[in-house]
Amino acid sequence: MNTLDYDVLNRALTWQAEGHHLHLFTVVQTWGSSPRLPGALLAVREDGHLVGSVSGGCVEDDLADKARSNNLPATPSLMEYGVDYGVDKAEAQRYGIPCGGRLLIFVEPLTQASALQSVLAGLEQRKLVCRSVHLETGEIRLSEGKPGATAGVEDGWFHNYFGPQWRLLVIGANQLGAMLASYAQPLDFQVLICDPREDIRAEWRVEGVTWVDGMPDDVVLAIKPDPFTAIVTLTHDPKLDDMALLEALKCDAFYVGALGAIQNQAKRRDRMRMFGLTEHEIARLYGPVGLSIGSRTPAEIAISILAEIIQVRTQRRQQAAMNSSDNIAALKASTACAV
Repeated sequence: MNTLDYDVLNRALTWQAEGHHLHLFTVVQTWGSSPRLPGALLAVREDGHLVGSVSGGCVEDDLADKARSNNLPATPSLMEYGVDYGVDKAEAQRYGIPCGGRLLIFVEPLTQASALQSVLAGLEQRKLVCRSVHLETGEIRLSEGKPGATAGVEDGWFHNYFGPQWRLLVIGANQLGAMLASYAQPLDFQVLICDPREDIRAEWRVEGVTWVDGMPDDVVLAIKPDPFTAIVTLTHDPKLDDMALLEALKCDAFYVGALGAIQNQAKRRDRMRMFGLTEHEIARLYGPVGLSIGSRTPAEIAISILAEIIQVRTQRRQQAAMNSSDNIAALKASTACAV
């Protein structure tokens, strides 16, 4: 879950406390190009004031107009925008639907019993929360989410998954580590830094990160990496990098990478085998770390690392979306209201 969607939930709770009536919109599925992924949120008040985004275009404007004219569903519903569902190509461009595609949105009138506070409480404890809403009755259930799951409809229920913020643990507070920490924060990563070398730490100048004291292997264990965590080692010192990798490759982090040339990576993998790691665990290592874009400077290398992390994260999201897409088609025809 990114911080924008987290802010949407917080803002919705504030509006509820102020006495506003509002609707919550969630992207369920898109066809064609789309700036928002399934699960993205938008909250709209009765006066058209809104926070968040479901399309990045004029769909938000249309929903705000419907809110002001009291023309939004009074019960949980599915809404579609697109050329095949009551919107011609000219209107599709007006509504900001890229390439004349389609957008499926779940819309829900929010009440004081919407359980948003419980969702936020779970996120603050780094839990993955599944929030389910029954399409006919409006009943709301909260349960433990499944890593990799995406928003979708199944057996009459709309499910959305709220996960903790993405984390990046950087082992090494050198110049490359500073660049990586600087670039990762605008990409919605909470950045954790570990480096037991006091002289290196004394020269650290990047704000907004969390220092984690201890030796790298102890730090990996202490933060309890989950499927929302990436770990990168950058010290070039096997005594530090290998210690972290020995634990990181056995944990649930979705990405584990290590800086170093191809020859050094081969030697590192041999050392991993000596310490008893399985071939499956060793195969999880991204090394040399980063996409091959010809990067040479610390800034370029940091960009290549983050690009690879984002690529891996996106691939996992796409696979999860493919696994759940069949569930959406089953109820869409009977529950969608054409826009």
